[in-house]
Amino acid sequence: MNSDVIIAGAGPVGLLTAALLDSAGLSVRVFESEAGPSVFSKATTVHPRTLEVLTALESGGRRLSDVLVSEGRRLPRAHFAALPSMLDYSGLDTPFPFVLMLPQARTERALLDCLRERGVPVHYGRPVTGAGQDEAGVRVRTGDEVHEARYLVGADGARSVVRRLAGIGFPGTGPSLVGFTADVDLAAPPEGPTHRWNLETGSLSIVPLPDGQYRIFGTEPVDTGLTPDEVRARRTEPRSLERVLAQVRRITGTDCGIRAMSWTSTATDSTRNADRYRVGRILIVGDAAHIHLPAGGQGLNVGLQDAANLAWKLAAEHQGWAPARLTDGPFDYDSERRPISTRLAANTLAQGVLMYTFTPGGEALRGMFSDLIAQDGDTADELRGWLSGLGLAYPAPEGAHPLVGTRAPDLALAGSSLLHALRQNAFVLADFTPEGRYARAAARRVAVRTARPGAGAWSALDAALIRPDGYVAAVARSAASASASGSDADSVSGTRADTSAGGAADVSAEEAAFMEEVARWTSPTMATTP
Repeated sequence: MNSDVIIAGAGPVGLLTAALLDSAGLSVRVFESEAGPSVFSKATTVHPRTLEVLTALESGGRRLSDVLVSEGRRLPRAHFAALPSMLDYSGLDTPFPFVLMLPQARTERALLDCLRERGVPVHYGRPVTGAGQDEAGVRVRTGDEVHEARYLVGADGARSVVRRLAGIGFPGTGPSLVGFTADVDLAAPPEGPTHRWNLETGSLSIVPLPDGQYRIFGTEPVDTGLTPDEVRARRTEPRSLERVLAQVRRITGTDCGIRAMSWTSTATDSTRNADRYRVGRILIVGDAAHIHLPAGGQGLNVGLQDAANLAWKLAAEHQGWAPARLTDGPFDYDSERRPISTRLAANTLAQGVLMYTFTPGGEALRGMFSDLIAQDGDTADELRGWLSGLGLAYPAPEGAHPLVGTRAPDLALAGSSLLHALRQNAFVLADFTPEGRYARAAARRVAVRTARPGAGAWSALDAALIRPDGYVAAVARSAASASASGSDADSVSGTRADTSAGGAADVSAEEAAFMEEVARWTSPTMATTP
C-alpha cells in the first residue's frame, strides 16, 4: 500500500508529525525500530507553546492539550541553567501559563491514542533500513519489504538512519561531560523544584512529576572536562540505585530521602545541528536534525515545533497550493527551523557553562545571572520567551509590520478562539473590522473569522492573516494607525470592493497590499520574493 508520507520514528515528534499531516488530509504510515511504545520517562517538560500547538488536535472528544494537562503536573515557574532564581510563567499571554511536568511515555501514549482514533498505522519493530528517491517519490525499505510514498520524514533520533541515507551532514561538538538522571520516590519531598549547586561537590536538581514521583538530575565535578572517549566509557558503566545514591550523597551530603528508583540514565552536552533539513523528498525533524544538552526540556519542545512547522508546508506542497516561498523560498521548512536550532545550540551550551563550571568564576557567573533573572526585567523576559516557546519569531520581509513572523496570541474569535480554529490545510484571516470588511477574502485555503481586537499592537489592526502553525503571515493596519505611521491610507483610485454589509467601499492602499499578501501566501503561482 502506498502512502503520501512515511515517517521513520514513533517518538513524540514522529507521532505529532503524523497526526498533523493526517489532519491536513494526507495518508501517513509510521515505522519504528523499537518493539513497542516507550515505557521510560526521558523528557518530562512540556512548555506553553507546545500545548498551544497540541490544541489543534482532538483525541477522545477532547483537545490533545487538555488531555495532557489533565495528566500532568503544573508548575508556575521554569528554571534556566538550574539557577536559584526561576522564571515566572504565570503572567504569560497564553491559556497555558505554566510548565507541565509529564513523562514522555504519557505524551507518546496520548499521541498514539490520537493516531489510532484517526486510523493512522504505527508499525513497531519495523526499522527503516534503506531509502531511495526520484522526482515521483521515495522507496523505503523496512526489512524485506519496500514501501512507496511521496515523502519520507526522519524522526528517528540522534543516530538517524534517514539522515545518513539522505547524505545529510551532522556537524557540531562532541561531549565533554556526563550527567545522571533518575526518577525516584522520596520519603520527605520538597514543596517544589529545588536546585543545589556546590563549587566542590557538584549540582543536583529535584523536580516533581505526576503521581508523586520526582525527577532528579545532576553532575559531579569529576564528570566534567572529559574527552569524548572518556564520556563514552563512563556512559557504558552500569547504572543502579546504589550508584545514584552514592552520587547524591557525594553532592549533597545526604541521600535526599530517596527510597526507590523507577528509571535512570545519563546525559551529555554533545551539540550538533544538521547542515540541511531536507534533501529532495526526504526531510528530518527533532533529534534527527539537532541534539544538545537536555536543559529545561527544550529538545522535546523544539522537536515538536519542528513538526508543527513542517506538517502544513508539506501538506500544502503535496496538495498543490503551496507558493514557492514555502517550498524552496525564504519561508520553507529548512530556512525557518535550522536557524532556530542554531540558537538552541547556543542556548544550551551557555546553560552548560552555567551549570557545570565548578570554579570560582563559574560560581560568580551563576550569581550574576541569577540576580538578573530575579530582577524580572529584560533578561528574564528574553529567557522566558525562549524557553516557553512563546517568544520565538520567524524572520519577516524587510519593512514588514513588527507582528509579522511572531506567534499570534489566542485571539477571541466569534464563537471560538484562534487556537481552536487553526487547521493544517488553511489560513485563518482574523477580521477586526466592525463591518466585516474582509469577508470577501474567504476561500478554500483562507477561513475568515470575525475577531475581537487584541491588546498592544494588535489593537491597531484591521485584519491579520494567521498561518496554520499559528504565526502571523501578514497584517492590515487600521486607517488611523496607517496614517499615524505616515503610510498612504487613502483610497486606491478606481479600486472597489464589496463589504459584508452589501455596499461598496473604496479600498485603501493598506487593504490592497494586505490582500496581495494573502494571495502570495495561498497561491502557488505567486513569486518567491517576499
